[in-house]
Amino acid sequence: MQRPSIAILGASGYSGVELTRLVALHPGVELAVCGSDRWADEPVEKRAGVAAGLRYVAPDRALELASSCAVVFCATPAEVSHEVVPRLVGRGPIVIDLSGAYRLRDASAYARHYTFEHRHAALLGEAVYGLPERNRDQLAGAKLIANPGCYATAIELALLPVVGLARDRFIVDAVSGVTGAGRKATEDMSFAEIAGDVRAYRTLHHQHVPEIEQLLESTIHFVPHLVPIARGILATCHAELAPGVTAQAIRASFEHRYAREPFVELAASADAVAIHDVVGTNRCKLGFTIEGDALVVTAAIDNLVKGAAGQAVQNANLALGLPETTGLALRGFHP
Repeated sequence: MQRPSIAILGASGYSGVELTRLVALHPGVELAVCGSDRWADEPVEKRAGVAAGLRYVAPDRALELASSCAVVFCATPAEVSHEVVPRLVGRGPIVIDLSGAYRLRDASAYARHYTFEHRHAALLGEAVYGLPERNRDQLAGAKLIANPGCYATAIELALLPVVGLARDRFIVDAVSGVTGAGRKATEDMSFAEIAGDVRAYRTLHHQHVPEIEQLLESTIHFVPHLVPIARGILATCHAELAPGVTAQAIRASFEHRYAREPFVELAASADAVAIHDVVGTNRCKLGFTIEGDALVVTAAIDNLVKGAAGQAVQNANLALGLPETTGLALRGFHP
């Protein structure tokens, strides 16, 4: 039986390269198209390190070829996905967008958070938010999936078991590796500027906040930090327990939600969670510590795998009716 064909648009970004590697090694699908403006006509193997037997094609040609594929991953900037996705939806492929272009239900929010006017509001209502641990049933058979942001994935998984058991105002600090900023070269992202430094950025104004608040129906005060590592996110989430809520109730909530989740691991405490434990995998490691009514939950993910490409493949598996973990058992990464 012929395996479902896959197209990747934006295959030369960090998430695109990770997708290429995962899809090329996936036993249940076939990589058919890799679109890239910067690497057009180069062998995929040269750049992604996997024997795909393909060459990168320019964006216009990639979009044309993608319309006949079973699944199209858009690993493109939000403003590009905003224009590309409507040209694919309804033409046959399952479309999985890794940008934020279709995550928010309110079209008017895009001018503030993504700096462009959203002109495809009808598709916002059709898109399924691709957090499998929350929306698994909706993802089966979905035709448009909005892959969550990397910070959003870590924070949402950390706080989903807490909603309703704590006051609905959370404070979150998180650190991320440099690949979270994308591949475009800038002076601020150069080795000389990053090495030996830690900095906060987009304080209280990060674009992932509205999707987190939309899912959790709670207020999030979020401060992200850039640290001099290549990849990985560690989110530290602070909450105040509601009156009468015990540590046992919190433990039961985490265990009930995640006991059967293939990619979520519960640690003994907030201190027992580290980026090193998850880099190169599609796993999220969670731990919590309680003192009085103070709750701290930590979450670690690889921003390019569970925070992007791996979760996108997980969503594709669910949409195609394949076993959810297919193609995601390998540990390895680039860069």
